Amino acid sequence: MNKKILLLGLFISIIIFVTGCLSIIPTIGLALVDEIEIIILESFPVQIQVIARGNLPDPCTEIYQITQKREGDTFFITIKTYRPPGCCIQIIAPFEAVIPLNVYGLPAGTYTVDVNGVQAIFDLEIDNILSL
Repeated sequence: MNKKILLLGLFISIIIFVTGCLSIIPTIGLALVDEIEIIILESFPVQIQVIARGNLPDPCTEIYQITQKREGDTFFITIKTYRPPGCCIQIIAPFEAVIPLNVYGLPAGTYTVDVNGVQAIFDLEIDNILSL
C-alpha cells in the first residue's frame, strides 16, 4: 500500500513538473483579477487610485503592461501578463497593482471602472478641474 502511494505521489509530481515546462515560447495574457478597490485621495484636484488584486498562474508570470482608456463614463483598465519560456513551478502567485486613474478635467458624476472584467463605481461630487 505504501509503495502505491509513493508511486502515485511520484507520478503526480512528474505531471506537475512536466506541465510547468510545456511553454517553449513566451506567453502574453490577461491577469486574473479577483477584486478591485477604488481609493479617492483627499486632494484637489481629486486623485483616484484603483487597487487591483488577483492571482497569476505561476511565480514566473509577471505584470507586463497596464493600459487605461475612457469611453463615456467608463474607464477600461487592462492588465496584461508576460511569462517567459521554460519550466516554472505550478503554483498561483498573488498580485496587487496600484493604478492611478486619469480623472483630471472630469465633470461631476458617477463613473464605472472595469479592470479585466471586474467592475466598481465611484462618484465625483464636483467637477475635477482647477479654476483660476
